[in-house]
Amino acid sequence: MTTTGAQAAPAAGAPGGSSAWAPLRHTWFRRLWLAQLASSMGGWMQTVAAQWLMLTLTRAALPVALVQTALSLPVVIFGLPAGALGDVMDRRRLLVTAQAVMLVVAAGLAALTFIGLMSPWLLLAFTFLIGAGGALMAPTWMAIQPGLVAREEIPQATAVNAVNINLSRAVGPAIGGVVVAGAGPAAAFGVNAASFLGVLFTLIRWPHRPEPRVLGAEPFLAAMRTGMNYVRYSPPVQAVLVRVSAFLVFAVALWALLPIVAARQLHLGSAGYGMLLGLIGVGAVIGTAFLTEARDRFGLEAVVRACTVTFGLGTGVVAASRLLWPVVVVLPFVGAAWVGGMSSMSAAAQTSLPSWVRARAMAVYLLVFQGTQALGSVLWGAFAQHYGVALALGIAALGVVLGPLAGVSYQLRLGAHYERDIVDVWPEPIMAPREGHDSGPVLVIREYKVEPPDVEKFEDAMRMVRDSRRRFGAHRWNLYHDAADPTRYVETFTTDNWQEHLRMHGERMTKADQLIEDQALRYVHGEPRTMHFISAE
Repeated sequence: MTTTGAQAAPAAGAPGGSSAWAPLRHTWFRRLWLAQLASSMGGWMQTVAAQWLMLTLTRAALPVALVQTALSLPVVIFGLPAGALGDVMDRRRLLVTAQAVMLVVAAGLAALTFIGLMSPWLLLAFTFLIGAGGALMAPTWMAIQPGLVAREEIPQATAVNAVNINLSRAVGPAIGGVVVAGAGPAAAFGVNAASFLGVLFTLIRWPHRPEPRVLGAEPFLAAMRTGMNYVRYSPPVQAVLVRVSAFLVFAVALWALLPIVAARQLHLGSAGYGMLLGLIGVGAVIGTAFLTEARDRFGLEAVVRACTVTFGLGTGVVAASRLLWPVVVVLPFVGAAWVGGMSSMSAAAQTSLPSWVRARAMAVYLLVFQGTQALGSVLWGAFAQHYGVALALGIAALGVVLGPLAGVSYQLRLGAHYERDIVDVWPEPIMAPREGHDSGPVLVIREYKVEPPDVEKFEDAMRMVRDSRRRFGAHRWNLYHDAADPTRYVETFTTDNWQEHLRMHGERMTKADQLIEDQALRYVHGEPRTMHFISAE
């Protein structure tokens, strides 16, 4: 299974004093967790083997950095469609398909490497295909986790998943380095192919029941557009995307250039490189153990800033060091800072998302996450090839340390339950029977009566209503006041069709949206009058 730090998102502390490991009591959460652990370890072995094989095929910095790009770029290309698929089709079927694709590709990579037919471009192509399978499944894998445990255990479940990813980061690279040194890259590729079998078998046996959809599945293209609109008008998600980009565009330099540091600056072999990655993983596991307490004590924003600065300082030490011991000392701190920063930012996004759009919104998060890594790896690889690895890492370290300045305007926080809970408070709209009634677009008009002293407050509150409506499906929103009657206001918006409007009524509106609307209605006299019009074209 292809996974990233973005998927390991610990949330708030365990509610009600429940054990942090409580989710593992659930049979299918535990089985999928164990299968993911084995597959993630195989994925790290794959990464170590691919980077080291590329280093033996060509000594240039750019091709080595392109291995990371080949893994990350598929999310940019396929991430959003994959998120839409995860929200509109059977999630188990999608996950099984993705696992089967990655199994076949990984086996082909192992076979071609074993018989000596691998080339730099062919290695990048196979790495890209494995990344494509991971891109197809990643948003859906993140979306199914809350359904595997009790509702009150969701924060612990995300924390336990963080331990999974970081444990595989600690063990997988070290094993991969030993396997590459003892049996060659083909053996590591073969182990990765075998690791997909465990997840595939577990998913096939998982007694998953597709979520009931009274209104049926959303059309694919419409689902993609709705997901993008949700992200566009969601301030908590926007803040996460800005902060992730500001951090990763510099932080990715360390991941892209660490194989070259190991080989040229520290004169290590593949086993030594695996050991360096293992140290990062050990630090990540240790950091996870203290992460919840740190966030409870200091707040999520303070933790992210501290982790960002720590990662930048650690990158600076790696850039300047020509001895092994300073790098060995600093890399566990780098690992702890990485998981602390990235998982906290991911938690801020996940805890703000309702279930109906979770896969799509997290697909956008992953798109930014992996897209920044893909672009950054190319840029830092090209820069290092022309100006040297030490200078590239030094500049990147400075950029990471200065990154928290982005937090001045984009503060991070954990979402509350009312931002995720769906409510059904709007009365069912009445439609007279007519052939072709599901065509569109649909125009919705709401009339409000507002007294002059409350006009300014009402208009301010309706700006929040505007973004709320757009988040769960409205287009072309406007607010008008009557030129002849200053107490009369009219709100208008459209939806694609009648089915889409019904989804707004019963499947998308959250408690947070209701509170926003209630705030505006405080300044309204009487009940608003609502009218629905369907296009006659």
